Amino acid sequence: MDAAFVLDWLNLVLRWAHMIVGIAWIGASFYFIWLDNHLHKPLDPADAAKGIGGEVWAVHGGGFYTAKKFTLAPERLPPELHWFKWEAYTTLITGFFLLCLVYYYGAEIALIDPAVMQLTKTQAIAIGLGFLVLGWLVYDWLCRSAFGDDEVVLGGLIFLYCVVSAWALCHIFSGRGAYIHFGAMLGTIMVLNVYFVIIPGQRELVKAKEEGRIPDPKYGLMGRQRSVHNTYFTLPVLFTMISNHYAGLYGHEWNWVLLILISIAGALIRVWFVQRHKGNQNPLVLAAGFVMLAITALAALPRPSADGGGPVAFDQVQPIIQARCVSCHAAKPTQEGFLAPPKGILLETPSQIHAMAAAINQQAAASRVMPPGNMTEMTDAERRMIARWFKGGAQ
Repeated sequence: MDAAFVLDWLNLVLRWAHMIVGIAWIGASFYFIWLDNHLHKPLDPADAAKGIGGEVWAVHGGGFYTAKKFTLAPERLPPELHWFKWEAYTTLITGFFLLCLVYYYGAEIALIDPAVMQLTKTQAIAIGLGFLVLGWLVYDWLCRSAFGDDEVVLGGLIFLYCVVSAWALCHIFSGRGAYIHFGAMLGTIMVLNVYFVIIPGQRELVKAKEEGRIPDPKYGLMGRQRSVHNTYFTLPVLFTMISNHYAGLYGHEWNWVLLILISIAGALIRVWFVQRHKGNQNPLVLAAGFVMLAITALAALPRPSADGGGPVAFDQVQPIIQARCVSCHAAKPTQEGFLAPPKGILLETPSQIHAMAAAINQQAAASRVMPPGNMTEMTDAERRMIARWFKGGAQ
């Protein structure tokens, strides 16, 4: 069996699985945040006497539902409790294997960009894994240190670490590889928050009830803090998961700034949603999120080429595309590791090239992200020639 075929199917299955379990995890997380923020005083006084602190009534799928939350704990625990943890764990597991398959096994294409930094495959993988581990260690230390007692100071330090990480990643890896590692770093922090802090805190709550003692309040405080961080990390992480489709961002010369701006926008939008669930949303927060997105879009606008050369004919561009692009973008790619042309794009005939002129200019000339890792060694002069051809009408 062809190795490329097997890898292609592994890629498909892992992406699909990662998306499924990720939706389950984030969906459950968003639901419980919504639930907590919509609790109201029990309608039945008898429920309040039983220690129920709040309830929510809902209608869905042809039925009525009520969810009740105890202020502390019920008089006796039921024989079965549902835990929400494996959604998070399997998201990390599938995401890590996907990272290994796409960015580590295929590091020469997806992770390493010689124009950014000369790295061996081993060096690139070690640095990538190091960022994931270091991200958790630094974040966890900040939360457990004295800084963790002041949410404003802690938030500022976490943000500063994210800025430094984005800058460093974008000056080490390809833009695409940098963005996904930024998201993987935050995603790893989120899952390890669940594993090391949130779930142990819930176990302590159950154990204390079984032993008839009052649970240590520190576990609840730590769990709440990490849960709040997780919810604000969510939208930036989701952005990085789809960022490989947007070369105009990760291929930009200020890609690390754009990454931070979009992350801020995502966090602000999430803040507004949480406020909205509580019934005290501030429209300025939502507006600030969209303003941040607008600033990012304006900053990412392609800059006019400074090249003052004359118009370029198609006959001058076609040999460049034939030499640098067609090894992948052919009905039967000759580039190792490609069973089919990426995104189904073919560049073998004049009509195919003309149809994709805007995309060719964006990917090869404006953002310079193609060929990936510049594996076919397209020169700066060739990129400028493509830009001039497109600027002249791509005739």
